[in-house]
This record gives sequence, structure tokens and C-alpha cells, in this order.
Amino acid sequence: MARFGLVLAMALCLTISVFPDTTSAQLKHNFYGKSCPNVEAIVRKVVQQKVKETFVTIPATLRLFFHDCFVNGCDASVMIQSTPNNKAEKDHPDNVSLAGDGFDVVIKAKKAIEATPGCKNKVSCADILALATRDVIVAAKGPSYPVELGRRDGLVSTAASVTGNLPGPNDNVDKLNKLFAKTNLLKRIWSLFQV
Repeated sequence: MARFGLVLAMALCLTISVFPDTTSAQLKHNFYGKSCPNVEAIVRKVVQQKVKETFVTIPATLRLFFHDCFVNGCDASVMIQSTPNNKAEKDHPDNVSLAGDGFDVVIKAKKAIEATPGCKNKVSCADILALATRDVIVAAKGPSYPVELGRRDGLVSTAASVTGNLPGPNDNVDKLNKLFAKTNLLKRIWSLFQV
């Protein structure tokens, strides 16, 4: 059963990695080829180090990516901090249990990227999270897969946008079907198995 869960998680992440970006970015391989050519290696190194520190990094990153993509598309809006005037996505009751290790791997990778000559202010947290998700799947002995890049970071994050948009542990099949249909996730999963 645990193996099935891992396979399902990988299928979801592979599918989510091609979710359309809500900011209309044109995703492509080697998006940072000229501006930050080592971005994938930098993220991979940070992920490998973080996984050595704590295995929780793997499920934490997978869950963070799912929560981010499922609500507003893969825009890293779940990373935005709340302000006195705005309760952000990460502080919604459905997100407060997200493990800090998922956030930490993105923050550490962003810091490493920013410290690399030529890469400062070039790579979005949304792309870092997508790459880190692929790399934690590899760390869990799952397959590697190419990640198209070019996502833009979301600038808006509200707790209200989470309400009713994430699957809950007590949701029945009808509700789950509606939530997944709203994001076209089932259609995308099915397309993976079409020849």
C-alpha cells in the first residue's frame, strides 16, 4: 500500500508539474539556459543535502507543491507570508500543518541560487519548488523527469483562496471528483496513460 501511495504521489507531481501557470508564462526546457544555466544542479544539491538532514523533506516538499498548485496554479503563492492586513494561504487551517522542511528546501535553494553569479533575481520560487519536487521524488527512488521552467511567482496569497479548494481527509468521492475536475487534474492524469 505504501508503494501505491508513492506511485500516486509521483503521478500527481508529474501531472502537476505541467499544470498551466496562472500568470501565462511560457514554460520550456532550459528556460534559464543563458541567465542561470546551473539552476537544476544547484537545486538538486540543496535537495540532496536537505534529505540527508531529514527524510521528512521528501513528503513535506511533495505536499507543499500539491497545496501550491492545487489552489492557484504552481505560482509559489503558498510561500508568501501573512501581513497584518492579509492572512496568506500558508496560514489557512488546511495549510498550517505543512511541514517546514518543504518551505526550508525552497528557501535554501533560493539563497544558493541568489549567491551564484549571474543568477540573482532570475529564478522564480515557483520553478525552484517544481524542481525540488522532482528531486525529492528521485531521492525517494522514484523516476527523474524533465521539468519545464518559466513559472512566475504569484504576488497575491489569501487564506480565502484555499477555502474549499483542497481535498480533505473526509471528502467523499463526489466531492473529490469535483475538486479534481475543477483543476483538470483527472484529465491530465488520464492523458499520461494514453498512447
